[in-house]
Amino acid sequence: MNTYAVRLESAGAAVTVVCAEQSVTDWSARYFGTWWNAAAVHPADICAGALVTGSVDNRAYDDHALAVTQSPHTSTTYARKQLLLAGGVSDRVIRAVAPESALAYRSEPGAGRLDVVGCRTEDVATATARLAREMVRGLLLRDGWAVLHASAVVQDGRTVLTLGGKGAGKTTTALALASRHGLGLLANDRVFVRPDERGGVDVLPWPSAAAVGLGLLEALGWFETVRERLEAGEALHPTQDESVTQALLAGDCTPLWEHGKEMKTQVFPDQFTSWFGVPLATGGEAAALLFPRIEAGAVPAVEETGRVLGMADFMSGATEDRYPDVFALLGVDGGGTSAAREAVARRLAKLPHHSVVLGHDVAANADFLAKAIGLTV
Repeated sequence: MNTYAVRLESAGAAVTVVCAEQSVTDWSARYFGTWWNAAAVHPADICAGALVTGSVDNRAYDDHALAVTQSPHTSTTYARKQLLLAGGVSDRVIRAVAPESALAYRSEPGAGRLDVVGCRTEDVATATARLAREMVRGLLLRDGWAVLHASAVVQDGRTVLTLGGKGAGKTTTALALASRHGLGLLANDRVFVRPDERGGVDVLPWPSAAAVGLGLLEALGWFETVRERLEAGEALHPTQDESVTQALLAGDCTPLWEHGKEMKTQVFPDQFTSWFGVPLATGGEAAALLFPRIEAGAVPAVEETGRVLGMADFMSGATEDRYPDVFALLGVDGGGTSAAREAVARRLAKLPHHSVVLGHDVAANADFLAKAIGLTV
C-alpha cells in the first residue's frame, strides 16, 4: 500500500501529515502552502517529530467509536461539532469521537502523535489539517510565540497589523491594501508574534480559510472571478454555506444574513493567489498597528479618539471557543504564556497606532491607509 506524507515547517516548528490516500495529504499541502512551507516528503525520509496520521476506514472508525462510547466519557464541542471524549490532558492516551462527522481521534501527547480515522475522505483531510495546525501551534507557543487577534499584510518585510473585534474591518483593511497596492497577505484573522533580537516583533501566519462577505467581494472586484471559477467546476472551502454558493452562481452580491450573522464566502488560502493575484507573505516584522471602524458612506479619516493595544487583543485558552485543547497538543495556554503576551504588548505599544474610520469604497480606503501608514506605493 502506498503512503503519502507532507511536512509543514514554520520558524523551526515541524509536523508531518501521513495518509495512504494522497488526497488527504494534498489537502494539507494546499491549505498550508507557502505560509508554512508545506512540501511532500518520502515516507522513508520522515524523521522523528510531531506526526498526524489520517485513515479512511469505516470499520476502524466503528471500532474506535465503540471504544470511546463503552468507556467513561464526557461530551464537549470541538470545531463546532459534538465530541465525545474519553481521557483528559493528564492521560497518556486520549480518545475521542465526533459522531456527526464520523471522525475518531487518538492522541498521544507525550509522543507527539495524533491519529485521525474517518469514513469520508474530505472529513479526514480537513481534520488532519486542523490537528496538524494545532500541533504546530503548540510547538510555536512553547517556543515563546503568542497569538494575536489581527490580520496582517507585508511590504518589504514591514508588517501592518490590523486589530479589532468581529466586524471591525480587519479583513476589509488587509484585502484592500493587498488588492490595491500589492502587499503580501500574511493572515486574515490571527497571527503568531514573538519579540525578536533586534528589539522588534516577528510575525508569522496562522493559516486559515478567509471569510469574505459578498458585498466586500464585489467591492474588491473579485465577485465575477469567483462566479466564473465556480461555474467552471472549481470550489471554495467546504465550510461555506450552500446559500452563499447559490448567490455567487446567480450573480447576486446582496449580503446574506442568518440569525444576525452575515453568511460569507470561505476562501482557501491558495485561492488568494491563484484566483485574485494576491501574494501570500510568510513572515515579517511589525511596523504599524491599525484600528479600523467601518461606517457606510464614510470618507476615510483618522479618528480623533485613538485606540491602543490591550491584552484583550491577544488570544488565550479562555477565548479559544472553536479549538479548545482537548487533545493536549499545546502544553501551554492557547494564546501563549502570559509572559510572552506581555513582552510582545510592550514592544507593539511603541509602534505607530492609527485609529481610522473607513467607508465601503475599497480604492479610497486603500489609498488613504497607504498614505497614513507611510507605505511605498
